[in-house]
Amino acid sequence: MSAGTKPCSVAVLGAGAVATRLARQLVSTDAVERVILRNGRSDRVLKVAEALGDLAVVDRSDYLDPVDADVVVLAGPNRSQLEGAQTFLRRNQNLVTTTDSVSVVRALLGLDTEARERGVTVVVGAGFAPGLSCVLASHVAGWFDSVDEIHIAKAGTGGPSCARQHHLALGGMAVDWHEGAWHQRHGGSGRELCWFPDPIGGQDCYRAALPDALLIQPAFPNARRIAVRMAATRRDRLTAGFPMLWPTHPEGGPGAVRVELRGRQGVAYETAVVGVMDRPAVAAGGVAALAAIWAGTGRLSRSGAAGLAELVDPCLFLGELAERGIRAAVFEGSLATVP
Repeated sequence: MSAGTKPCSVAVLGAGAVATRLARQLVSTDAVERVILRNGRSDRVLKVAEALGDLAVVDRSDYLDPVDADVVVLAGPNRSQLEGAQTFLRRNQNLVTTTDSVSVVRALLGLDTEARERGVTVVVGAGFAPGLSCVLASHVAGWFDSVDEIHIAKAGTGGPSCARQHHLALGGMAVDWHEGAWHQRHGGSGRELCWFPDPIGGQDCYRAALPDALLIQPAFPNARRIAVRMAATRRDRLTAGFPMLWPTHPEGGPGAVRVELRGRQGVAYETAVVGVMDRPAVAAGGVAALAAIWAGTGRLSRSGAAGLAELVDPCLFLGELAERGIRAAVFEGSLATVP
């Protein structure tokens, strides 16, 4: 935190894997003076608060009740995030959402005009992907004179809620940007072998109902193509149209995000690929926490509703993430740390 910047208070609504991790990140920084935890399952939130120490305060109010905080982080189920954003926006509070739902992201972006008029910011999709994927795309774009294509791929899930959303995404309709228009394609199509940082390695990736392109395209209106895929097994594809029947890990296993950009560098047409390997819940928590800190200390680039590709200086944001242990790498035959 820079000298003279007043610490902020942050309310975290939710107590799942991502919410717990981001609350832990918040209490570990001098930029935050208080973390308010609110969740319907009071037993869970009490345990989280006890583990976080004196900066964490339990709020037993209902989900949509007023909360005295500089920033409200919505880290619960996707549908509750939309309702929460609409409610807390009317109270002129800065918001950070962690949603990875296409329909919810569209609705949140639709709040842009109202948020601008109120002078507050709604950070949409501040997680592993979307979120970190958006920042990486914005950062790598600085290496090019012009960006022609952006391709995102992700592997792994951040916990039970994230796993359920990914299951639904594979059975939904993918949203791609191509030649100046949005196109819908069936989830589970478009198989592509993508290489992630070790130990994830090569994974078959497919189209899915993922919102990253919706958040990245406004930052790159001249890009010809923006596409997103997720890693999936044959079982994942075969069962995508059915209810999710098998149990998931409470925090998910290891995961990765891969961002590939193609464009012009001088007279040459070049490709650059960066990636991050981490536990998705940990990385998502770190991204959401840092986004909340930037929102609470006035470091976001503008008011309105947008993704991180439009709201942060990517180099500074990635540098602060690296200090929290979340580091990106460049694919150059061998891996090198992102400058």
